[in-house]
Amino acid sequence: EELRKKYPSFIYRRYSYGLKNGDLHISFDFEVPPDIKFRPKVVVKNVSRKSIDRVGDSSMKNLVFHLGLAEMPSYWKATASPHIIVEAGRLDKAQISWWHDLFMKGMGQYFYENRIDFTAKNFLAITASRSVAKNSDRLHKRQTAERILVPIGGGKDAVVTYEILKRAGEKVRPFVLNPKKEQNAILHIAGEQNPIIVQRAIDSKLLTLNRKGYLNGHTPFSAYLAFLTVLCAALFDYIYVALSNERSSNEGNVRYRGRTINHQYSKSWEFEKKFRAYSKTYLAKGIEYFSFLRPLYELQIAKLFAQYPKYFTAFLSCNEAHKTDSKRKKATGKWCSRCPKCLF
Repeated sequence: EELRKKYPSFIYRRYSYGLKNGDLHISFDFEVPPDIKFRPKVVVKNVSRKSIDRVGDSSMKNLVFHLGLAEMPSYWKATASPHIIVEAGRLDKAQISWWHDLFMKGMGQYFYENRIDFTAKNFLAITASRSVAKNSDRLHKRQTAERILVPIGGGKDAVVTYEILKRAGEKVRPFVLNPKKEQNAILHIAGEQNPIIVQRAIDSKLLTLNRKGYLNGHTPFSAYLAFLTVLCAALFDYIYVALSNERSSNEGNVRYRGRTINHQYSKSWEFEKKFRAYSKTYLAKGIEYFSFLRPLYELQIAKLFAQYPKYFTAFLSCNEAHKTDSKRKKATGKWCSRCPKCLF
């Protein structure tokens, strides 16, 4: 309550992007008056001027603007400001409702762990200083080749998606965000030498605030990944973005304030359907976002993964492996054998 009173507004001021040394550099400006400013950055590796020109200026701006919207929860969570003001671009009423829904459901674990009453009246309002969106910003061009972008996160699920599609003769290209040891090992085993690589840098001021006791917690990372992969599919000319989210991600974890909290909400079928509709209306009509493993439960996926023993020493699915406790400790990069994910 003290933070919400001191910081009543979170503002998405602007975004910028440009080519530098063959890479696409993107930055966002967020402000939480009176005294907090964030400037997160993203670098998409090996992007050509031809690719940007093919997407087109208005569509490119729209895709980058939306990536900034998806970046907001990671910084808004520090203060839980009651009012989000979007100055960087246009949003219509339906879009504002969509983003409000994502905050309410995608931040559920954060609300639960911080004991926040997110059901309170006027808990969060989102407004856009430039209302009435223009669908002309949407990418209308049909991608030219039936190619599939597959995000590789380092776990078993993405390996299953990749191997099945590859063996079926599909044109598959891995996508990797902030590649770590296990991801590089999987790519090496798969013989992939030309993945799409993105580097995302969290503003260090957020980590400083976390150490000072500002609010912290889980954010809908897979929602961020959805907007980022559609941007990359547009840039690199891919029709399909094939995620590896499983059936069990649809299941909630706990009841809180009369609502079901699902810490994997942005991996769920509900989110996937809503994002597909949003993407086709406001982002890129010709790009198909879906989860290849959606019908399968974990045991079924594990049975399939067991057919690829070459990856057994490479994959890593541990909640603690890459945690730094806001830079207070060094990430181990190893299975801890104690966290819920390892035990599962």
